[in-house]
Order: sequence, then C-alpha cells, then structure tokens
Amino acid sequence: MRSKTLCALFFLVVALPASAFAEDKDSCTTLMDAKVPGVEITKAAHIDAGSTEPIPWNQSRSAPLPAYCRIEGFMNRRTGVGGEEFGITFALAMPAKWNGDFLMQGGGGSNGVVIAPLGLNAAGETAGLIRGFAVASSDTGHQSHRPGFDFGFMRDEQAYLDFAYLANAEVATLAKQLIAQHYGKPAAFSYFSGCSTGGREGMILSQRYPTVFNGIISGDPAMRTGLSNLAIGRWIPIAFNQIAPKDANWKPIIEQSITDSDRKLIKDALMKKCDAQDGLADGLLSDPLACDFDPETLACKGEKNDSCLAPGKAAAIKRALGGPKTSSGTQVYAGFLYDTGITNGPPFRGLLSPGPGIFGPATTDMTMNVDKEALAAIQPLVDSMSTNLTTFSAHGGKLIFYHGDSDPWFSPLDTFGYYKDMAAANGGLDAVSQWSQFYFVPGMSHCGGGQALDQFDLLGSIVNWVEKGTAPMSVIATGKAFPGRSRPLCAYPKHAHYKGQGNTEDAANFECR
Repeated sequence: MRSKTLCALFFLVVALPASAFAEDKDSCTTLMDAKVPGVEITKAAHIDAGSTEPIPWNQSRSAPLPAYCRIEGFMNRRTGVGGEEFGITFALAMPAKWNGDFLMQGGGGSNGVVIAPLGLNAAGETAGLIRGFAVASSDTGHQSHRPGFDFGFMRDEQAYLDFAYLANAEVATLAKQLIAQHYGKPAAFSYFSGCSTGGREGMILSQRYPTVFNGIISGDPAMRTGLSNLAIGRWIPIAFNQIAPKDANWKPIIEQSITDSDRKLIKDALMKKCDAQDGLADGLLSDPLACDFDPETLACKGEKNDSCLAPGKAAAIKRALGGPKTSSGTQVYAGFLYDTGITNGPPFRGLLSPGPGIFGPATTDMTMNVDKEALAAIQPLVDSMSTNLTTFSAHGGKLIFYHGDSDPWFSPLDTFGYYKDMAAANGGLDAVSQWSQFYFVPGMSHCGGGQALDQFDLLGSIVNWVEKGTAPMSVIATGKAFPGRSRPLCAYPKHAHYKGQGNTEDAANFECR
C-alpha cells in the first residue's frame, strides 16, 4: 500500500484540474477531494491573514501570519501492536503569496505531535511561512500519549521505522505534489530545517534520501541518542554520585555533589581563563576549541576552603565532562565543552547542576559497565552516522550544522566530530566547505536559551547558498540574554573576534578569524 501511495501522487497532479492559483480560495478547498491510496485529507481550508498559531516553547515569537491554505491529513492508517492505531499525521501551510520554495520542519523529542507548520527553526525573527515558503510538518508516524518524550511507540516495528527515517521522506513527497497541484507548478527548491530530533532527521535525509532536499539545516542533532543518554544519564551522574553525600539508606544525594559555591568558583575561573581569548571579556566564549580549562587546577593543595575544590571533586568533574570511556580507555561518546552554561539551573540544567532530569529521577548507581552498556546503546536504524554524502553533494545539496556550546543533552563535540569525519570522507575540509558548514553557538543551551545569542537566520543563508551560489561568510546572532547585542557566528574553523575598537555590542566591530 505504501508504494502505491507514492506512485499515485503523480496521478494526483495530472488528474485533478490545474486551476490552483495562490489567490484562489477554492483551489485550497478542492484538495479535500484528492484521492490518493493510503492518504486521507482531513482538512483543506483557507486561513485569512492575521491569524496566529501557538508556538511551543516560545510563545513570545508568535506573529500574525499571512493568508494561507491549511491542509491536514493522515497517511498509512493501520492497526499495530496492542491494537493501537498508527499512521503519519501531517500538516501543510501554503501561503497566498508564495516564494516558490518548499520548507519542511523537523520534529522534537519523541515526536508524536504535529507542530504548527510555520518554519521557525534557525529562521531568526521571521518564520518561513511569513517569508512565503510552503511549510510542512508531521508526527513521523505515531501519536504521543505523553508529549515530549513518549517512546512507547517503538514496540511497533513500522512505527519505529517511520520515526527512524521513513516518514519525513514520504510526507515530503506528498507535500511536493500537493504544492504542485495548488499552485499549478512544482516548488523550485526544497529545504529541511530542524533541531534536536529534527537535527537528526536532517542528517538522516542527507544520508538516506540525498536528492529530496536542496538545502538542510541540522541543529543540536540527537544523532546518537543511545550513547548521549549513556553519557548524561549514566556516566556523568555516576561520577557525581561517587562524591555526593549519602542519605540514611546510603544512597547518594546527587543534588548536593556540586554546591552553589563550587559552581561560582568554576565559572569565575573558566571566564578568567577563556573569556578574553576572542579579544573581549564579554561573557561569551567565542572560541570554544581554544579554551583549555582544567578543573583540576582548582584542586586544593592543602585544607579545603572556598577558593579551591576538594581534589576528589575536581577529578570527578573532569572525568564527568570528559565523556564515557571503556575499560581500555576507548572514548564511546564525546566529552562536553567547558562553556558558560555548565552551571545553569533548571529548566535546562547545566552539566554541573546534577539532579532529576527530563527522563525522571537521577540514577543512584555508583558504578557502570561502559563496555557492555555502550554496545547496547548503539541504535543503527536511528543513529545518523553515515559519512558518505557524495550523492547529496553532487546533487548540489548544501548542509549547515549548528550546535549550542552549552547543550547539556547532546555534546557539540559529537556533532563536530561527525562533521570532521564527514569532511575527511568527502575530500577534506576545503572541498566539503564548498557545500557544508559547521557553527558553534556560544552559551546556547539545547536548541536555544541560556546566556547566549540564540536568534540567527541560517534559513536565509542556506537559501542564498543554494539559489545564488553565495556561501555564508557568517550569520548575525542576537538574543534576549544580551539585549542590544549582536555578534557574528562564524563557520568553522573561524570564530568571532573583536577588532579592538568600536562599540563592543555591535557585530560590525567583530570579524571571523
């Protein structure tokens, strides 16, 4: 049935009347009558200009939307394991004033919900839909019973495969055909942009469906969730459990392993060591790879006092942030950067603020078998680690990575490690920089937030790169954490550096070195 669905989509374009024009409201509602095997159109409605959509995680970014055609539907409905209904729910927004391009947005967490198709990721202050993109989103094949992190669907093989890699390519194919039907012509270029799970999805699409999208933006990708969970859910807590005070049942009280005074001491020392390396002490570490901070330099030489760390605590912090290693010393997941956000408190706990997390209570274990647990944590269907992107690049594809330096869930060094491996496998960094870039985002937590400039328009940058051949030299970043401040984000191997004169809050007085 699924192969018939895709084959029938071409028939949809040629068989239905090609009377769809952007300004014609009827061309929207007639899509309710589209007959495609395995596809149910549940809504086809014209939405007048001025409407708004609630925006998950950041309501303040809501803005009046242009007039658009809203399509909602369901693909591949079936009964799966346990009698549960499965299938891919999707939404497509097609603006009255179309720019001629298609943008698909990635999901988040375990997916299972259809986020409003607005195109917000890495788009700065102006959503993709407002810019004129036709925007699609989906739940990748299941409905969440606990929004955010409900992975119960994985007991059903097809639902697992849809989430892992199948659903986005299917929805993109259908969306392109509906776009062609509505506007009377196909989209000129297709883009994908996502963060976290959406970042992983972008990588999967470049690796397994290399001709579907012309440009892909992958942010803070959940590219090896089994191993990243091993790091943040096992390795790091266990390192801190070993130094934590114990309760009456001799269970570690992990929240007390690192005190407020410890955090202040570490952050002050970190900033003194690395903040001015970019030419200015401004609370942002713009050159994270040059920061060689070592917490063991803070270890007390004599009695413990407020100006030093207990030697065991300093060693535990270094071990924790160094990432999990096997008994033979093999690194199984990257370590983490020493960045300004490591001491943050909830909701996005920094790595030095241990305690209950998004997946429940912290472990009380004191030891772990990294060799055994790392092997079990590898997830070949979901992990996005293939580095052969010769078809994607030969097709003219452009791929931009970005990662928050203070991301407490997925190490920016893991994403950076993939980028270096991918470059090596595709002709070296100079060759790969013709079609792919990597951006570190100082201070940014997971996909946003933190003491960071977390608003930047990589969407506009990748469009210019794909459609005009103009590779971005940098992208300007702003954010609520530093009102009135702007900085350039620079593609690796460069970083923002103050020129030495001029307004220190203005990106114009910084250069990429």
